[in-house]
Amino acid sequence: MELAVMLSLASVIGYVAMRFRLPLVMAYLLAGVALSSYHVSDLAVLHTLPEIGIAFVLFLIGMELNLSEIRSLGRPIIFATFFQIVMSSVAGFFLASFFGFAGTEAMILGLSLGFASTIVIVKMLSDKRDTASLYGKLSIGILLVEDLVAIIAMVAITGNLISFGFSTELIQPLFIFALKAVGLIVITFFVSRYVLPPLFNRVAKSVELLFLAAITWCFIFTALALFAGFSVVIGAFLAGVALASSPYQIQIQAKVKPIRDFFVALFFIYIGSQVDFGGMRDSLPLILGFTALALLLKPFAYLVGLSFFKFRKRTLFYTALNLTQVSEFSLIIVLLAVQHGFASDAALAIIAGSAVLSIMISSTMLNHSETIYAFMKPFVARFQKREAIDILPEAVLPSFSKHVVVIGADRVGKVVIEHLRKANIETVVLDYNPTTVRALRADGYHVLYGDVSDSEVIDNLQLETAHLVISTASGMRDSLALLDACKRKGVKAQVIVRTVDASQEEALKLAGADYVIFPERVSGDFLVSKLEDEWPNLHFSE
Repeated sequence: MELAVMLSLASVIGYVAMRFRLPLVMAYLLAGVALSSYHVSDLAVLHTLPEIGIAFVLFLIGMELNLSEIRSLGRPIIFATFFQIVMSSVAGFFLASFFGFAGTEAMILGLSLGFASTIVIVKMLSDKRDTASLYGKLSIGILLVEDLVAIIAMVAITGNLISFGFSTELIQPLFIFALKAVGLIVITFFVSRYVLPPLFNRVAKSVELLFLAAITWCFIFTALALFAGFSVVIGAFLAGVALASSPYQIQIQAKVKPIRDFFVALFFIYIGSQVDFGGMRDSLPLILGFTALALLLKPFAYLVGLSFFKFRKRTLFYTALNLTQVSEFSLIIVLLAVQHGFASDAALAIIAGSAVLSIMISSTMLNHSETIYAFMKPFVARFQKREAIDILPEAVLPSFSKHVVVIGADRVGKVVIEHLRKANIETVVLDYNPTTVRALRADGYHVLYGDVSDSEVIDNLQLETAHLVISTASGMRDSLALLDACKRKGVKAQVIVRTVDASQEEALKLAGADYVIFPERVSGDFLVSKLEDEWPNLHFSE
């Protein structure tokens, strides 16, 4: 009955949000806020299921921990992340102190401001199909570093390591805690290296059994972490890390993500339900102050931090705009602090109110990012360094005529450019993956590095003299940006774009595409052509 009420309310509000083109996260939060006055914190559903949602989220984050992504963009990600966390934590600490919070509690409130919402950002990037864009990679890399810092903070809280002062009585517990932490990490490494690979090789013949084994592993290791005195989030995260290098990672993720989405919806309802209107009335100025810091100071810190690394203004803006929330991790950190006596219920009400308000506003801003960018472009341009290159030096291209432009050199694009090289056709390639760009340049290809939706990058592709333009990017916004650029420049070349949604095909053709690649249809057409060619020679056994 509890689930029926919560999900019905979330579905109704979600339908209204969808009609107004608002993110569904807002619907979940509003459903929780609507239920908060009915003491839903006493409901059994919200005592267990949201925590399972947190475990699934951290399990997948651990599984998706891609160290090569952080390494390729490592310096800007790490520098900008810690620069922002320090700025936000200090500002939050002083703001909390000004409103009467002191010592450890003010420090925890300040630190909780330094984290952005992994769930919101990953969900918005996935909805826009921008996870592979340059700013998407930067955002995800920053989130990974933030999540690691948040997990360290949780360990410090659950291990009673954040109290001011030090005494000899703490030496033994600290030593035991350190041994437990090292032991848990060693177990993770040992199991991921020697136990899980043969086990999953045996069960992988059944997708259903593979999924069950993965969930079982997650719960077993999380239970072990709890037994050792750590939190659910630590256990689930390390359980995911143990599977990060598994060849079955993609299949497991595909099965776990739908279940995660269900529990995540409950988690956001839970966050909304934590809004205490009585406590909010008393703390409204601080809630508004924290929300303002999240929406203004945090993106400013990222603009400053990333500007040292010669990113273009568009990349700077979209990365900074992504990271403008108070995170679900912030709520977890303060919840842990309340449970361990480091913070009060008032601090929890402040973070819950700030999280709900900042996520709602941020989600709406992300939905209207293009409009905001057009308005903010002159301001953001001040943070773009002269000769901005977006990580890699710009290639010096010769003048081309009757060449082919290929956007995206992964999978389909790689096959195309290899064919064009064999046919001795001049080709200009655009890709956003630094590793791919370096490899192609080493092989002698003319490659530009950047995002197809960046107008400054498109200007360097010499579209006006191209004979054919092929884009393998699957994002609707990227395709529309390319078609708009072709229209503005009066490009005479045939333009081929790709979509993963058949409903977008007509819109892309109306925008100027000469041909739209839809993988399922291309596969069907190929199969039909093979049947037509081979049918007379086919023999069927009786």
